[in-house]
Amino acid sequence: MLEVIVQNGEEAIHAENFGANRLELVTAISEGGLTPSYGTIKHVLKNVSIPVQIMIRPHSYHFNYTSSDLEIIIEDIRQLAKLGGLRIVFGAVTADYKINTAILDQIIQAAPNIDITFHRAFDEVEDQVNAYYTLTQYKQHVKRILTSGGKENCQAGQNNLESLVNLANQLQGPEIMPGGGLTPSNLEPIHKQVQAGQYHFGRSLRIKGDFKHSFDPLNFKKVVNVLNSSYKQERN
Repeated sequence: MLEVIVQNGEEAIHAENFGANRLELVTAISEGGLTPSYGTIKHVLKNVSIPVQIMIRPHSYHFNYTSSDLEIIIEDIRQLAKLGGLRIVFGAVTADYKINTAILDQIIQAAPNIDITFHRAFDEVEDQVNAYYTLTQYKQHVKRILTSGGKENCQAGQNNLESLVNLANQLQGPEIMPGGGLTPSNLEPIHKQVQAGQYHFGRSLRIKGDFKHSFDPLNFKKVVNVLNSSYKQERN
């Protein structure tokens, strides 16, 4: 499974055509990704057939959200539901860097059919194993966790990612999705160790590795080929 970051409808269409299996739609990527506009969400959902996870993030200051932040988050999710999209990318932690279960409870109460990717706020928790156990209690809604294993990137977090994937398999909880610093050249060795079932790509699929530019067809093809080849080998 290949998930790719997109910023608008044109990019979404291209990513699907190039072989992406799922999209993460964001705006303000220079801020780490914020909630896209209503119009952008509507345009993307109308023009692609693959799943689209919508970033729900009101600001880039931190992931310890206030009650005012939560009001905005809930309203954004309600507006998203009106468009027929209940797949979100979201993460929240407490002041002492644990999973904020109170906020997760309120989001799920507001949208009981929601599909959540818990994003790299997971890399800020004090203990990823304990945090994973917490999120396993929400596995009906938290379907996957985007993480670099608590390190700066997936290469540095390789050992932790392997342990998290093994834990996920053992507990049958949310799937671990490595993301952060993945490239066409390091994907294969990382996958050989980590053995995740899905991977998240951003700037390395862009021309000059920059979100200002469109996708690099060659790099996109390399990643798709690595994942397809690994899948065939594992099936055999």
